[in-house]
Amino acid sequence: MALAHKIIIADDHPLFRAALQQAVQQAVQQAVADVEIVEADTLDAVQNAVAQHPDADLILLDLHMPGAHGFSGLVFLRGQAADIPVIVVSGSDEARVVRRALDYGASGFIPKSASLETLAEGVKSVLEGNLWLPPEFAQGLESLSEEEMRFAESLASLTPQQFRVLNMLTEGLLNKQIAYELKVSEATIKAHVTAILRKLGVHSRTQAVIAAKQLEVDPPRIES
Repeated sequence: MALAHKIIIADDHPLFRAALQQAVQQAVQQAVADVEIVEADTLDAVQNAVAQHPDADLILLDLHMPGAHGFSGLVFLRGQAADIPVIVVSGSDEARVVRRALDYGASGFIPKSASLETLAEGVKSVLEGNLWLPPEFAQGLESLSEEEMRFAESLASLTPQQFRVLNMLTEGLLNKQIAYELKVSEATIKAHVTAILRKLGVHSRTQAVIAAKQLEVDPPRIES
């Protein structure tokens, strides 16, 4: 008897989540008896979904979700749920975005402009254990620098709560505001910030924010 798959669909647009569900059903209809879909519309919801469903077979991840800054969500998932393959499904389909997604640990990349058939093909391929890209992106992709890869590894080492704190720092929130949002003491937030700085190898929250912004899909240029 064929086994069921459990797939997490992470996108903040209900209509596109519905399209992804249809693609998933099409991809697995001949291979499995059933498929369980877990939906998430924010990065916090994705984190909760992964914690509650560590046996998930696949995550379909939109880069532009509330709580995520570009590739930060992907990098975090690679650190906290390394056994679950991730397909990035994004409206940003430039070659450099595709390359960065792969270098940060994605098992596939599907443009949001892709047809339902292409979505289904990508899902089926990754579920079979393959790395999948649309044919037009299969060649000529430049890799990340060693510095970018080292930072990604450091970011992946953050705990879920530290990751939430870093995202809030990136949004410009003060320790007091972060403590209120997370319902913890300000002293706890200070401890998290200290740990974040140590893990990222930086000396101030400003440096941490600048580093984190390099994970945006269109990272700011730093003038020399």
